[in-house]
Amino acid sequence: MLEFPRWKYFLIALVLLASAFYALPNVFPTDPAVQVAAGRGVVVDDALATRVRGELEKAKVAYASVAKEGDDLIVRVADADAQTRASETLGLALGEDYTVALKRAATAPEWLAAMGAKPMTLGLDLQGGVHFLLEVDQAAAREKREDGYVEEVRVLLRDNDVSYKTVVRDADGMLVTLAKAEDRARALNLIAQSLPQLVVAGDSGGEILRLTVSPQELQKIANDAIEQNITTLRNRVAALGEPVIQRQGTSRIIVELPGVQDPAGAKEKIGGTATLEWRAVVEGNPLTAMESGVVPPDARLYFRRPEPGQPADQRIPILLSKRVIVSGDQLVDAIPGIDPQTGSPDVSIKLDSAGGKRMRDHTLDNVGKRMAIVYIESRPVTRIIDGKPVNTTDVTEEVINDATIQGVFGSNFHTTGLEAEESKRLSQQIKSGALAAPMVFAEERVIGPSLGAENVRRGMFAVLASFGFVMVFFLVYYKMFGIITNLALLLNLLLVVAFMSIFGADMTLPGFAGIALTVGMSVDANVLINERIREELRLGLTPLASIAAGYDKASGTIADANVTALLGGMAMAAFGSGPIRGFGITLIIGILTSMYTAVEVSRGIATLIYGRRRKLASLSI
Repeated sequence: MLEFPRWKYFLIALVLLASAFYALPNVFPTDPAVQVAAGRGVVVDDALATRVRGELEKAKVAYASVAKEGDDLIVRVADADAQTRASETLGLALGEDYTVALKRAATAPEWLAAMGAKPMTLGLDLQGGVHFLLEVDQAAAREKREDGYVEEVRVLLRDNDVSYKTVVRDADGMLVTLAKAEDRARALNLIAQSLPQLVVAGDSGGEILRLTVSPQELQKIANDAIEQNITTLRNRVAALGEPVIQRQGTSRIIVELPGVQDPAGAKEKIGGTATLEWRAVVEGNPLTAMESGVVPPDARLYFRRPEPGQPADQRIPILLSKRVIVSGDQLVDAIPGIDPQTGSPDVSIKLDSAGGKRMRDHTLDNVGKRMAIVYIESRPVTRIIDGKPVNTTDVTEEVINDATIQGVFGSNFHTTGLEAEESKRLSQQIKSGALAAPMVFAEERVIGPSLGAENVRRGMFAVLASFGFVMVFFLVYYKMFGIITNLALLLNLLLVVAFMSIFGADMTLPGFAGIALTVGMSVDANVLINERIREELRLGLTPLASIAAGYDKASGTIADANVTALLGGMAMAAFGSGPIRGFGITLIIGILTSMYTAVEVSRGIATLIYGRRRKLASLSI
C-alpha cells in the first residue's frame, strides 16, 4: 500500500549529490580583492605585479597576495577598508592603461571551478557598487538611420542612371527632387524593390517624391538601438567585475557594476564615444562664413585642430560637406601605431564592405580634391544647474586632418592627426562596438561596501532564523513527521543554493527575502500533507493507508496553490529588473524545489521508514 519506486530513490540520491557539489563553492568565504584588468597595448605580467606591490607598500596598504588569476591581476586584502584604499591607490598609480575594480575573490579549490561549480555572485545591494539608469535617445537612432537611407537612395538612383537634383532629409521624412518628371515611375519602382522599408507619403506627381520610413521599420530601428547598445555596454564593462545589464521598458537600460566605487570612470567607459567621419572639403572662404554666419547650403562649418606649436585656443575654420562619405558605424577596426616617416601617431583604418565601397567610389571620382577627417568624441558629464546636478553629454567635433586625394583606396588605409591617447581610445571603443544611439544618464547611485556587508549579515540571519523557528516547530508539533519534514526543508535549501549557483544568479537582498518566502511556502506544502494524514487517521484509515492517501490527496492542492505564485515569479523575472528580477528568479527556483522536496522527497523518506511495517498500529504525527 505504501510504495515508492526504486528509480525515484536513485533520482533523489543523484539530486542530493549534485546539489551538494554545486552548492559547495558557497561554503568557502570570498576575499575582498582588487581586480586589475589590462587595456589595449599593455599586458598583465610579473612586471605589473611587482609594480603593484611597490605602489601598495609605498602607500602602506596591507595586502595578502598579488597574483595573476586568469587574464587579470588579483590583489587580495584583509578587509573592506584596505580594499577601498588599494583600489584608490592603484587607480591613481596605473592610470587609464588599466581598469581597477573592487571584487570578491573566490577561495574555493580550482578543481571545483574546472568542473563548473562556482559560488553565487553578490548583487549590488550586498557588495556595493554603482547603479546607472540610462535613457536611450531613440529619436537620434531614427534620424541616424534616415540619414543612411538618404545616402542609399542617392546611390540607388545614381547607379541606375536616374537623374536627380537633391535627396535630403527634413522634419517630415525624405524629399527626393528628380531632374525629369518622366523618371518618377522608374524611381518609385527602384525604391520599392530595393528599399521596401521606405513608403511614399502622398502622390502629387511630378518630379518631387516624398518618402517616409514605414512604422514597422521605425519600431524595428528603436528596438535594434536598444539591443545594440546593450551588447556594446556588455563589451565595454566586461572588465569591471561582474556587471548586470538589463533592459527596462521601451527605452531604458539598467547597468549595475557591483564592487565599482568610481562612478566618473564608469560613466566615461559606459557612455563615452569616439569615432571618425570622412567628409569632402567644400570650396569657399571659411573665414567669411565664420564671421558672417552665412554658410553655403550644402556645407557645415568645422574647426581644425591647432598644429603643434600653435595656441590651443586658435580656431582655424574649414567648410565641409553635409554629406558623410564614411561614418563611424562602418569602422571595423582602428589599430594605433607610429608613422615610420614622421614618427607621429598614426591609425590603421579598416572599413566594412559598404564603407569600403563608398570610400572607393568617392576617391575614384574625386582624385585631386580635398577630403577631411572629423574626430568626434562625447563624454558624459554632470553639471550643477540651478543648484541641482544635471547629467548631460559634452560632444567635441574637430577636423584632425585634411589632404588632397592622391589616388583610389577603399577598405584599408592609414590616417594621421590623432594623439596617441585618442588613437588608443578610438581603437578600444571600436573593438567594443559602436552605440546605435546616444544615451543620457537618467539616474545614478553609489552604494558603499560597508552597507552591503551589513545587508549580508542581516539577510543571512533572517534566513537562518526562519529555518530555525520552522524546524523547531515541526519537531515539537509533528514529532517523527517533523523530522521527515525538516530533512525535506534542508534539501530544499540546498537545491535553491545549487540552482542559483548553476544559473549564475546574483544573490540580492530581495533574493534573501525570496529564500525566506520559499521556506514559508515549503512549510505550507508540508503542513497540508501532515494535516491530511491526520485527517485520514481520524476517518479510520490504517496508518499506512493514511500516509498514502495524505500524499495523494494533498499533492493536487499543493500544485494548484503554487501555480499562481509561480506565474507571478515568472512575470517578475521576465519583465522586472534589478532587485525585482532577483526576487522573481529566487521565487521560481524556490517554488519548484519546495514542491519536489515536499511531495517526492518527504514521501520517499516516509516510505523508507514505514513502508516495511505491515502491522503498524500508530503514527508519530
